[in-house]
Amino acid sequence: MTQLWDFAGGIHPPENKQQSTSRPIRPAGIPERLIIPLQQHIGQRAEPVVQVGDRVLKGQKIADVRSGLGVPVHAPTSGIVESIGEHPVPHPSGLADLCVFLRPDGEDQWRPRSPVRDYRELDRDTVLGLIREAGIAGMGGAGFPTNVKLSPPRDRKVHTLILNGAECEPYITADDMTMRERADDVVAGLKVMAWLLRPERCVIGIEDNKPEAAEAMRKACEGTQTEVVVIPTKYPSGGEKQLIRILTGLEVPSGGIPADIGVMCQNIGTAVAVARAVFNDEPLISRVVTLTGGALREPGNVDALIGTPMSYLLERAGWRPEQVGRLVLGGPMMGFTLPDTEVPVTKTSNCVIAATATELPAPPPQQPCIRCGQCAEVCPMELLPQQLFWHARAEEFDKAEHLNLFDCIECGACAYVCPSAIPLVQYYRFAKGEIRVQRAEQAKADRARERFEARQARLEREQQEKEQKRRERAKAAAEAQARKRAEAEQATARDDAGEVDERAAKAALVRQALERKKARTGAPAAAEPPDLEALEKQWLQARAKLDTMQGLLAEAKAKQADNVDKLERAVAKNQERVQRAEQALNDARQSLQNPSQTTH
Repeated sequence: MTQLWDFAGGIHPPENKQQSTSRPIRPAGIPERLIIPLQQHIGQRAEPVVQVGDRVLKGQKIADVRSGLGVPVHAPTSGIVESIGEHPVPHPSGLADLCVFLRPDGEDQWRPRSPVRDYRELDRDTVLGLIREAGIAGMGGAGFPTNVKLSPPRDRKVHTLILNGAECEPYITADDMTMRERADDVVAGLKVMAWLLRPERCVIGIEDNKPEAAEAMRKACEGTQTEVVVIPTKYPSGGEKQLIRILTGLEVPSGGIPADIGVMCQNIGTAVAVARAVFNDEPLISRVVTLTGGALREPGNVDALIGTPMSYLLERAGWRPEQVGRLVLGGPMMGFTLPDTEVPVTKTSNCVIAATATELPAPPPQQPCIRCGQCAEVCPMELLPQQLFWHARAEEFDKAEHLNLFDCIECGACAYVCPSAIPLVQYYRFAKGEIRVQRAEQAKADRARERFEARQARLEREQQEKEQKRRERAKAAAEAQARKRAEAEQATARDDAGEVDERAAKAALVRQALERKKARTGAPAAAEPPDLEALEKQWLQARAKLDTMQGLLAEAKAKQADNVDKLERAVAKNQERVQRAEQALNDARQSLQNPSQTTH
């Protein structure tokens, strides 16, 4: 016999399940219009892949998630896409979301399908792809994409796979009737999931108030290694963490998930959807919904198409609006009041309660907390509901989060036993929502800061690169200028040398001419003439130096104004020297041309 453990807290509210178990599951039929929400799962909202006026076939994809976490949405029947727009969806806020409005054509024509003969011949990723393309999300409430849940990290080996058939919430019998009538489909889906995960143990947990379901599952599991375990009835034993505790004795760590301890839970309805997706190529386009409550003439369970308005289901169950005190979607513990009967069935809709005023009376006015401590005694997560309530009411969200607010599963046990009629769960939901908003804003601010810092770093890097290029260009320009100056000086030196040689040759010719003239005239020897060659050389040197100084002066004027005066004085001084040398040279030439005027 399998060992069972107990979890802390818990309550025993009236079950009220017998109302909807006297009839078998029956088809709900096709309504005149289907309203198909595009956000039916945790993660990104699916985006339409059809347009208004398109005719779609049953099972055809009408919306998909192209990036991020999510699964596609399919047409529940064949028909025409009437419009795409906002419409109220099942949510406590009663807000609207994007929906596809489909007008059925009554033909219920399927798209082409390709069933898989033997999934074991396929690789694991292909089977996960089939599950993803079928649009399967957890049908127990959270709506987490099943293909992602069946792909745990490699370092988190799943040793125990649990199929959750506890269904502890009062009134709801969808899983109970599914196990009674579709046990083979349940086991077939469990086998596919077990093949994907390769667990050491597979177990189906069923509360002891469902003997027919337990017997049906035992028969379906004959010849397999799957255990069918009957557990004591106590709310909320169907909670994921509580069922894991009951069947394995393990506790999911605070802030963690079951995969952290090697355990995975799946819902009964999810197993059926997996079997239909793999073996029939049938996407998730319908689900079993419990219709119950004292205001219905024919309560029971129906197989309803996704997108079916609640008003259509209620009419099929013979509801009496004048007797309805409250319409609740889900169970009385964790469900919420329906704001509109036209909200559609989604993949996570499992129950609609048309309760009379005596069944679910309006709660009395909230009274001050008397600190009785009953909420802490029944809390299955062993939290401190009283302190969480105070911090949530005072909007001290950091303190509430410090007390493990997000470990709360919102089961409602604390509010059920509160003598002051305080809606504790509503306060917790409010605090969680505000914390999520603050986290989103903080994440947005962090991303903006990171972008700003990255931009500043990029600008600084670009500025440094520009400065480095500027220095390199300046250095290259200086080197080029130095090369030009050196080349100019070399050219000037070569020109000066050539000019000196030319003038020396002219001076030699002049002397030779003077000597020939003296020889012809026979004139008496005159006084020794001045050294014409030396004067010529002196004049040439002075002229070359003048040219160099003028070049340096021009360069200095262009670059350094502080050296201009000094160079100008040097130039002026050299001009005087040139003038004196030129005057001496002219005097010498004149004396040579007029020897008679030479003093003896």
